[in-house]
Amino acid sequence: MKVTRIAYSRNLNAGKYALLVEQARRLGRVRSEVWQRYGSVSGSRLSDRQIRDQWMAAGTAARFGVLANAWKETLRDAVGDITANRAAAKAHVRKVVSRRVVDVAERKRLFSALKTDTWAEDPFLSRLMRKHRKRGRNRTHNQIVIRSDQYRTFTLTGGGDSWLSVPGVERRQSVLIPLDTTVAPSGTLRLILRDKRVEVHYQIDAFSLRSSKRPAGGSEIGVDKGYTEVLTDSDGVHHGTELGRLLSSESDHRKVRNVRRAKIRSVAERDRGAGGHDKAQRIARHNLGTAKRDRRSSRWRQTVRTVTFRAVHAVVDKAALVAAEDLTRTFTGRVRRGRDVNRRLAAWTKGVTAEALMNVSERRGSALTLVNAAYTSQVVPCCDALGRRSGDRLHCTRCGVVWQADHAAAINVLHRVGDPDITLHTPYRRVGSIVRERADRRSDQTADPGLQSTSWAESELSE
Repeated sequence: MKVTRIAYSRNLNAGKYALLVEQARRLGRVRSEVWQRYGSVSGSRLSDRQIRDQWMAAGTAARFGVLANAWKETLRDAVGDITANRAAAKAHVRKVVSRRVVDVAERKRLFSALKTDTWAEDPFLSRLMRKHRKRGRNRTHNQIVIRSDQYRTFTLTGGGDSWLSVPGVERRQSVLIPLDTTVAPSGTLRLILRDKRVEVHYQIDAFSLRSSKRPAGGSEIGVDKGYTEVLTDSDGVHHGTELGRLLSSESDHRKVRNVRRAKIRSVAERDRGAGGHDKAQRIARHNLGTAKRDRRSSRWRQTVRTVTFRAVHAVVDKAALVAAEDLTRTFTGRVRRGRDVNRRLAAWTKGVTAEALMNVSERRGSALTLVNAAYTSQVVPCCDALGRRSGDRLHCTRCGVVWQADHAAAINVLHRVGDPDITLHTPYRRVGSIVRERADRRSDQTADPGLQSTSWAESELSE
């Protein structure tokens, strides 16, 4: 598995940045040419090498004003984007074909046409591809793709941070970029120019990131995701408790700023309708930009990732096995909430939590086990029966013990490991039936003293 790492330029002077911006602008014209000429049906069976040979024979590449290796790598990258765009449309078309076509032989023929890119010859597939594939256009004018043999890295005398030497616009012209890291990038590089700073994106093997200096613990831990905190483990410990504040404050800030932007935009539109184009252009130039918003969003995302990864590291510090639910799956169900709650939950970063659980556990040698999380926050561990949920409290209707809901869910997640009846893909209705059947068959309706002592209610009283 590959992971992406990003190195940033440090104290890059304006002249070097201007050279890179001009090169990226010219390569943006290459991307636009590829999308315009080969983003439709006409380019469905052409590879980047075939397009490259056509351009070299016709002299098309001479008008781009960049080095050959630069436009060839950009061409390959753009063709890869078009291929990914087309593959996403094919996934939708396959679902339609499976649903509509009954004959097995005809369905197999259509699937083969999609796989071999001969779908343009079939009217039915062509119509479906036009429906599910939106025609793309290039909007990228700030990226430079550099092949692994076209740059070099070095450090100055005495060591220190790495430097990157990349080709410029003209032949035998190099641009030296000081980086903020001692780790030299490797492989194919993607330079992204943002806010007068160069981001160097490159990929490395995830296996090389395994850490032996910070090994995992030796226990088995179940975790439950949260909004106010990143994770709650089966020991009752909350990790990353500042997550809820970060999500709520940023969501509320965006609401206020967007309301103000909407008012300013309405003023500009009203003046434009009345013929005041100069004022509308000034408002669009000075009041409706996105640079500050993008910088704030980038800082916020980095802060959330830092909090999330620290929380997961704290869990792996004591766990040789981590049991968790599959956070990559889409949540279903309609629950009536207020607009503010829905807005805040829209920024819920469960995808970052899933990424952190997978990456950290793999690097530190801890086993991550995904289980079915249906009804885990509704079952009381003391009696293994459905309780009564009230906010973050879970009341047992049989023995009267009150649990913290996330703590109870983490314990239930750990109990699901190796459950022969409840697998990862068991439907939630079947899970509910199994939970009720087990509770009815249980002869001992009293709570386990060991579990009662760890309940949320008794811990609150002991404090």
